[in-house]
Amino acid sequence: MQQLFNFFIRNKTFLFYVLLLSIAIFFTIQSHSYHKSKFINSANFLTGGIYESVNNIEHYFHLKEENNALLEENNRLKSLIYNKRQALEIDTISMPKYTLTPALVTKNSYTAKQNYLTLNKGERDGVFEDQGVITSNGIVGIIDNTSNGYSRVISILNTTSQINAKLKKSNHIGILKWDGKSPFVAQLTDIQGLAKIKIGDTVTTSGNSNTFPKDILIGTLKDFKLSPTEDSYIINVQLSNDMTNLGHVHIIENLDIDELNSLESNE
Repeated sequence: MQQLFNFFIRNKTFLFYVLLLSIAIFFTIQSHSYHKSKFINSANFLTGGIYESVNNIEHYFHLKEENNALLEENNRLKSLIYNKRQALEIDTISMPKYTLTPALVTKNSYTAKQNYLTLNKGERDGVFEDQGVITSNGIVGIIDNTSNGYSRVISILNTTSQINAKLKKSNHIGILKWDGKSPFVAQLTDIQGLAKIKIGDTVTTSGNSNTFPKDILIGTLKDFKLSPTEDSYIINVQLSNDMTNLGHVHIIENLDIDELNSLESNE
């Protein structure tokens, strides 16, 4: 307390000046409407800025919750699209062919010849081998190994990967492979040389496998040339997914997979 008194005594002149200045400013604002309005506007601006900052902080801490909600909604809408139903509520679909599970990429390689991803969903989440993995921008790969809580994905940036694909405009079907070079470009093979194609054509999944529904985006035709035998094209596809920057993904489950595999094994 004595130190506080000493402070006031040492600075009495300055404090007296501040007091008189504050009184003068107060009477100036009260007696002049212009100054009063400016003061109120400035105060509103300051408090508004403080409230906005607080709201931004609260919003930041709710981002994870909001992202999860958006991901679940995205799954619901994609399920409706892939099952080709005009229902507004997912509960009205009695037997959808495909369901989607959201997941996060915990590890992603793209600089090797054989690249893989690790996801934070596994067998306890209903995730098993041969299920497809996509994002909102296109395909990512196919699950080849699972544990209780995690799964591994063969990336489309893997020289052993082969995905059934097609040219959306002409429906010519081929195989999507990767030559191990650019992480942004894959190759579409086995397209007949008689097919009419042009740069910019859309490449999608064909729907001829039990892994992916048809017409999931893969990319666009970047350039092409005829093979040495001139009976097929060698096509470079600009991938729609940035495979070097993946976060949220969707795992696709074909609910008819067991029945289809059983049927096909008897052929």
